[in-house]
Amino acid sequence: MEKVLFVNCCIRREASRSKMLADFFLSELLKKGSYEITELCLMDENLSYMSEGNFHQRDLLLANRDFSHHRFHYAHEFAQADKIVIAAPFWDLSFPALLKTYIENLCVEGITFACNEQGCFGTCKADYMIYVTTRGGFYEGSPMEMGSKYMEAMSQFFGIGKYDCVAAEGLDIGIRPVEVILEEAMEKAKVLAGNF
Repeated sequence: MEKVLFVNCCIRREASRSKMLADFFLSELLKKGSYEITELCLMDENLSYMSEGNFHQRDLLLANRDFSHHRFHYAHEFAQADKIVIAAPFWDLSFPALLKTYIENLCVEGITFACNEQGCFGTCKADYMIYVTTRGGFYEGSPMEMGSKYMEAMSQFFGIGKYDCVAAEGLDIGIRPVEVILEEAMEKAKVLAGNF
């Protein structure tokens, strides 16, 4: 049974359209195969950004190669998952700061990546990462869309070979019904779930 880590950064929780789309993807996934899904709801976590003291503590632990400290549990969980699903809304051209703080906590040399003479390379077990998002406007293919681009780059950094994004956009423009836009995104999600 493959282990799927679902990172939930849908700030509006059950009222979130990104969460609705992610839940649909995960339900389709369970129809297709045998998966153990662990949800990490970032809004319920006591995540700390890299302040001076926090950063100093991490450097001391890394210098001693002490990866057993509790502060590294996010990195261990991420590195050991077989598949990754991350859901977050499109905010300020990328995603909520909470997700960036989580990613800062994932980036631990010796757990999620390593370095040698050629540079850094990912060491995560996962072979596939899906990013689920919803956008009020139209940003697909635009240089202003930094959320999916950033997540794809991080996927490569962590050594995850395959990346896809499920996005529903134009939700707040009023040109097309929201339900229709979400249904189209769900169709893409269904296809990706079948190949996950």
